[in-house]
Amino acid sequence: MRETPRSQGTAGDTGAEHPQPRFGRAFAHTTGDSGSGTPCRSDGRPPQTPRGVRYTDTDGRPGTTPPVPGRPPFLSRIARTPRTSRTLAFVLCAVLFPLLTWQAAAGGPLRDADERLGRALARQGPTPLTEFLADLGGMPVALPVLAVALGYAVWRGQRARALAAALAMAAVPALVVPLKIWTDRQGPLTDATGYYPSGHTATAMVAFGGAALLLAPYTRRNWAMPVAVLLTLATGIGLVLRGYHWPLDVLGSLALCGMLLLVLGRVLHALGAPGAPARRPRLSRSTRRSSWRTPTG
Repeated sequence: MRETPRSQGTAGDTGAEHPQPRFGRAFAHTTGDSGSGTPCRSDGRPPQTPRGVRYTDTDGRPGTTPPVPGRPPFLSRIARTPRTSRTLAFVLCAVLFPLLTWQAAAGGPLRDADERLGRALARQGPTPLTEFLADLGGMPVALPVLAVALGYAVWRGQRARALAAALAMAAVPALVVPLKIWTDRQGPLTDATGYYPSGHTATAMVAFGGAALLLAPYTRRNWAMPVAVLLTLATGIGLVLRGYHWPLDVLGSLALCGMLLLVLGRVLHALGAPGAPARRPRLSRSTRRSSWRTPTG
């Protein structure tokens, strides 16, 4: 290590002095004005430390320094937890159904708009197509689809799951018929009453949805539920275009049976997926260590 000789004027001094800064040299990690004789970087740039000055882009993407907010935490939790999504869907249906029922029974601005829309849509579209779509929710079509799914589940040894889906289907008339009598709503093109909620929509939704829940564990790409949703929506559209139901009748059935299907899905989940191995009890660390030390015969 090279030492700098002291000048003659200070050679005779015996007192200790702090080292004097030398021109043309810069001390590391020292900031200041750039210029001659100033202990700083010669180019005037900021210090190259791990936490130096860094600027985020216009999107504010996470991971930059300093950290910036990304997706809100509650949205991340909802996206990662299907159980939370199902709970929110159930709450939404539970709020919508009483509101729609109140409007259908007591009248109001929503019912007036619903009747104007229903009269405008009635008898629109090709009759054979709309009649076919409306018939999808009939018992001769929807119940055989559910019966095939029930039979397949029983054949695979899932009797408890099949029984749960059958009970959900049996709950449809027990819920819909009293509501029809209580609301006593007149149909779009008839003087008859008892049209809220739509029985065809309820039958299609529970039959197709229950069949999809039973068949979902056996399908590779989970196509059963999208097909069930498509058939249910097609049934409701056909009923409105044929003039068999008001749009509010269809929406009320969707909200009611949405809650029923969510409960059915929770029950099927509690029963366990078909073919899933039984979960082994989790042992504590001390128990695992004792089992490792135990000699085997």
